[in-house]
Amino acid sequence: MKTILLVPTGEGVGLTSACLGLIYALECQGVKAGFLKAFSQETTDVTDRTTVLYQHVSKSQTVEPISYTKVLQQLSHDEQDELLEDAVRLHREIAKQHDLIIVEGLVPNARDNFVDDLNTALAQALDAKVILVSNADIHNPVYTADKVENQIRNFGGASSIRLSGVLFMRTKGLPEESAQIPVTLDPNLSLTEETSAFVAEIQKTHAHIGSAQLPIIGLVPFSKTLSVPRMTDLAAHIAAEWINEGEAKQRRVQHSSLISANIEQELHKFIAGELIISASDRIDVLLASSLASSNGIPLAGLVLTEYHQPSHLVLDFCQAAIKQGLPILHTSLSTFETAQKLANLSNEIPVDDIERAEQVTRFVSSHINPEWLTQVLNGSYQTRLSPSAFRHELVQKSIAAKKRIVLPEGDEPRTVQAAAICQSRGIAQCVLLAKPEAVHEVAKARGIELPTDLEIIDPDSIREQYVSPMVELRKGKLNELQAKEQLQDTVVLGTMMLALDQVDGLVSGAVHTTANTVRPAFQLIKTAPDYSLVSSVFFMLLPDEVYVYGDCAINPDPDAAQLAEIAIQSADSAKAFGIDPRIAMISYSTGTSGTGADVEKVAEATRIAQERRPDLLIDGPLQYDAASVESVGRQKAPDSDVAGRANVFIFPDLNTGNTTYKAVQRAANVVSVGPMLQGLNKPVNDLSRGALVDDIVFTIALTAIQAEQQSSN
Repeated sequence: MKTILLVPTGEGVGLTSACLGLIYALECQGVKAGFLKAFSQETTDVTDRTTVLYQHVSKSQTVEPISYTKVLQQLSHDEQDELLEDAVRLHREIAKQHDLIIVEGLVPNARDNFVDDLNTALAQALDAKVILVSNADIHNPVYTADKVENQIRNFGGASSIRLSGVLFMRTKGLPEESAQIPVTLDPNLSLTEETSAFVAEIQKTHAHIGSAQLPIIGLVPFSKTLSVPRMTDLAAHIAAEWINEGEAKQRRVQHSSLISANIEQELHKFIAGELIISASDRIDVLLASSLASSNGIPLAGLVLTEYHQPSHLVLDFCQAAIKQGLPILHTSLSTFETAQKLANLSNEIPVDDIERAEQVTRFVSSHINPEWLTQVLNGSYQTRLSPSAFRHELVQKSIAAKKRIVLPEGDEPRTVQAAAICQSRGIAQCVLLAKPEAVHEVAKARGIELPTDLEIIDPDSIREQYVSPMVELRKGKLNELQAKEQLQDTVVLGTMMLALDQVDGLVSGAVHTTANTVRPAFQLIKTAPDYSLVSSVFFMLLPDEVYVYGDCAINPDPDAAQLAEIAIQSADSAKAFGIDPRIAMISYSTGTSGTGADVEKVAEATRIAQERRPDLLIDGPLQYDAASVESVGRQKAPDSDVAGRANVFIFPDLNTGNTTYKAVQRAANVVSVGPMLQGLNKPVNDLSRGALVDDIVFTIALTAIQAEQQSSN
C-alpha cells in the first residue's frame, strides 16, 4: 500500500486541482488511485468540494471526510489520537479497493492554528509520502522557496525520508498557455531556459529543493483560460437577477469590460468570451451586444447595473440574441461596485462545474513529470487500460505518427478549434479545406488562436487538378463534367487528396451525414485487400475499462461471413490501440440455449471467425450480460474464455449495435470515441453531427494512428 499526502504551503495554491491532476496522471499510467480527504475545513454542513469533484471527475466513490465540527471538538478535548484513528479507519476503507491512495492535507490559514501539527501527525499515522504543494513566481524564486521551506521544517527538514517532492501550482511568469484547452499529456516535462534559471536560483539558497531527494515534480502555469467562471457563477456574487439566463451554464467569462464612453469608441470590446458591464439605461450597449451575438460573436454575457431593468420594447429588439442564448443579468449595484465584486470572485472550482474540473485536471496532469511518476510506481502496480490511459496512449501515438489529416469542413467552428488544438499540440498536421478568410472570421469570432503552421487551402485554388485523376480512378463510371460537379463537395475533394497520397487521412461529419462522408471513400479509396466490406467500431470509455463495440454505424444486416469479418476487423482495431481483444459475438441467446435464424447466424459467424483467426479469443453466441458480467458468464458459459470478461462486443445487426451503444452512452454517461471506420485502404472517419471539440480531436488522433498502422503493414 502506498499513500501520498499533498500538503499545501497556504491558501489559494490550487490544492484541489493538484490532487485531481495527480490522480489523472496516475490513471494515464494505467493505475487507478483512490482519494481521501481525511478532515474537512468546511464550516457548514455542505459536502466537501474536493470529494464531490473527485467523484464526478473519476466516476469513483470515496468516503466522506471527518467534519470540521468534530475535528474542533476532539482537538479541544485533547483527543488527537482518536481523531487520527478515525482517519486511519477511513483510509483502510479506501485501501480495500486501491493499492495507491492520494490524500488531501489541511490548508494552513489564519483561523486554524492546528493545521501544521495535524498534517504532520496524519502523514505519520498513514505512513504517507508527502508532496508539498505551493504556488510560485518565476521572477521571485527566493520568496517561492521560503514558502516551501517553512513546510519542509514541519516534516523534520530536508533530510526527512517522508518528503517526496514539490509541486508548484499556479506558477506566475511562465508563458501563458494557448487559448485552447489542452486535451493531452506532454510527452516530457520540458523546462524552458526561464524555468531552468528559476530552479538554479532556488538552489543557490535552498540546495535541496529540486535535488534528487526532493525533486520538483511539476511546474503548472497559471492559466487564465482555466480560471474563468461561468455566467451562472456570477449571479449570486453580485446579487443579480436574470433577464435572460440563456446559455449561462456554458458561457465563460474570459475577460470583462466596463462600457462608459460613446459606443463607437467601445465596439472593439465586443469579442468572444467578453462580459460586458454597463448601466441599464445604456440601450445602445444592449443593442450592440445583441448585434454582436447575431454576427456570431459568442459574448460571455451582459450585466446591466443600477436603475431598472430595460423595457420589454427594448428587449423585443434583442430577440435574435436572446434566442441564441445571450445571458443577461441585472443588478442594483453600481457599475463600479459590480466590477469590484467580480474582480474578487474566487478562483476555486465550484462543485457543479464538472467541465472546468475535468479541464483543470487534464491541464495539471500534463505538467507532472512522467519520470517521477515512473519512479513512484516502480513497476509494482498492475496497470490496466483505463479510459484516461487509452486517451493518453491515443494522443502519444498520434504525436509520434506525425500524419497529415484533411478536414473538409474547414470553416465549421468546432472543426477549426479542434484543428488548432491538434496543430499546437503536435497531434497531427491538419489541413482545413475552406476559404482562408472564412476560417479567420470564425477564429476571430470564437477567440480561437490559429497556429501559424496550420494549413488552410482554398478549395477553388486546387479543385481543377483533381478532375483528370478522378475520371481515371472511376473510369467508365463518370466523365469530366460529372467529376467537376462532384468535386464541388469538399468531402469528395478531400477524399481525392487522400486517394493520391497527398494527405494520410480524412475526418468529416460535423455537418455532413455519414453517407456523405463514407460514399466517396467507397468509390475512390475502396476496401483493403484482406477485406470485402467496411465496418465501424466505437471505443466505449467505461469508468474502469475500454470496450470496443462493432458494428454500430455502417452495415444494417450482415450475413454470417460478413459478421465474422467485422469481428476480425474489430479485434485488429482493438489490438492497434493497446487492447488485448476478447471477442463476444452478441445474441439474444447464450450457447445452444436458444434457436432461430438470428442465433444460427451468430453461431455460424463465430465458427467462421474462429477458423479464420485461431489466434483470437472469440466466443458466441453470448448474451450481453453473459459476455460482460463475470458471475453471469460463469453461470451461463462456464467453459468459455470470453464469457464474463469480454472487451470487444460484436452485435448481430445495426439496429442492435446502434441502440446498445447509444443506450450505454446516455444511461451510464459514458464517453464514446468514434465511429472509427475499418476495412478501407486508407483511413476515413465519420463524426457525429453533435460532436464536441474533444471528440473531433480524438477522432483526428485515431485517424493518424490508423494511417501509421497501414503505412507500416
